[in-house]
Amino acid sequence: MAADIRARIMAGDLLPGTQLPSTAHLVTEFGVSNTTVQKALAVLKAEGFLTSRQGKGVYVRDRQPFRIAVGAYFPPTPGGYSYELLEVGEVPAPNEVADAFGIAPGDRVLLRRRLLRHGGRPVEVDRSYYPLELAGGTELAGPRRIPGGAHRVLADLGYGLQHLVDAVSSRAPTSEEVDLLGLPEVPVIRQFRVAYSHDERPVEVSVLVKGSHLYELVYRLPV
Repeated sequence: MAADIRARIMAGDLLPGTQLPSTAHLVTEFGVSNTTVQKALAVLKAEGFLTSRQGKGVYVRDRQPFRIAVGAYFPPTPGGYSYELLEVGEVPAPNEVADAFGIAPGDRVLLRRRLLRHGGRPVEVDRSYYPLELAGGTELAGPRRIPGGAHRVLADLGYGLQHLVDAVSSRAPTSEEVDLLGLPEVPVIRQFRVAYSHDERPVEVSVLVKGSHLYELVYRLPV
């Protein structure tokens, strides 16, 4: 029952702000007990799909999923995207990052960790890694936001991006991600992204994490 209602909400068949039918109606529609209905609604409330209004009933969340166009960089704009820099420093390369760069696990790389917001709401936690031989001593290693973004710096260094490769998966969030993104009890979408410059050289590896309940990824692909 919870899966069916969740699917209707995500498909737009149950619009934001719509009141759900009565418990008696749901019992009849799904052929389940009152207890089962209450458990299903509790699951969807915990996930952020439904809300209760005292004395009025149960309603669909008040907004549609935010569709995030998949791209290399979103310029900050008033009321649009903004970035909060959380951390900059040299760290040992995690195994998957080292593999993408073709270096040994534990070799030092530069990390920039950011929180992306849209309209003031947290959208994504972003960990981006760079080879030290490229990023060391550049704006990428500085403890401040970069006008034009990291990809502008890479282009200025002669390593303009040619293409990105995303591996998309989902998992349970970490406690840090729950706090930063204000997540209910939902999985997160995880993009493992490798950015390539000329000669297929990987120049940036990013791990992008966002809540799965209110966000959709939009890809525009050539045919």
